[in-house]
Amino acid sequence: MPRKQPALGPLQLKIMQVLWKVGSADVTRVREELRGESLAYTTVATMLRKMEERGLVRHSEEGRRFIYAPAVGEAEITRSMSNDLIDRLFEGSLAETVKHLLHSRDVSAEELDELEAMIRQRKKQK
Repeated sequence: MPRKQPALGPLQLKIMQVLWKVGSADVTRVREELRGESLAYTTVATMLRKMEERGLVRHSEEGRRFIYAPAVGEAEITRSMSNDLIDRLFEGSLAETVKHLLHSRDVSAEELDELEAMIRQRKKQK
């Protein structure tokens, strides 16, 4: 069974998305990639250190610089966060989640076709 990842805060998720995109980076590069965020160098450095303590990232050293890389994959975090959301908001019901999304968002005919195809495929697997 995969380990349950704790939910990430908005900044932690943005930092993880940067690292998944670039692979590895020092604090300066992560800060630069967080375009539109007005964050001090020390804020990003502190967040990366805390994320490393939680096992989300790891670092190597190049001279005096710490180079950070993701320690968990995007799929693992996506699965953990979406499962947590479904559990908390919809009492674990996938049907209620999908029902909510279908009623609260614009869904194109192409997306509906794709969903139907996924459901048919999943039924074949059962």
